[in-house]
Amino acid sequence: MEKTLQQYDRAVAACLDLFAQKAHDYGTAWRVLRVSSLTDQVLIKAQRIRTLQRVGESKVEEGIRPELVGIVNYAAMALVQLQQGVPDSPDMDAQQAIANVQEAIATARGLMVRKNHDYGEAWRSMRVSSLVDLILVKLLRIKQIEDNQGRTLVSEGIDANFLDILNYAVFALIHLDEGGNPSSYG
Repeated sequence: MEKTLQQYDRAVAACLDLFAQKAHDYGTAWRVLRVSSLTDQVLIKAQRIRTLQRVGESKVEEGIRPELVGIVNYAAMALVQLQQGVPDSPDMDAQQAIANVQEAIATARGLMVRKNHDYGEAWRSMRVSSLVDLILVKLLRIKQIEDNQGRTLVSEGIDANFLDILNYAVFALIHLDEGGNPSSYG
């Protein structure tokens, strides 16, 4: 598990670094995004990864890794929005936004540790393509919950799904760091 924690921390550090750079460049304009808009942003990124996996080439310079980093950051931003609410104008500075995103990622990491204990790191046997498919399933679930105005009968809420999405994207980044095939369908 120690190896996993080190790999996880290294992967999220790269995501947080990019988030911090964008917070410097753009400020916290993202704070006005509704959670449903963030859901759609993650969906676009996950669908693009799936397309890249299917066709095997990219006509835009960004590949699978940057899209996974974007998924981690957008999922963390969605978790912040769920906790803090959505203002009509940006209401925090870059440092506070970074701290909030770090907190969301720390929550996801804690969940990952608990689930890894129970599942025995089963994700290590999965393909990147399967992790992307699971992200897409979680996004479709979130969209359904959003269409139901957040009400569920027996299912986890939107936040639990975003926590899983964040962790699946980090797992995929770890696989890529280990030389895993990003487009393997097996």
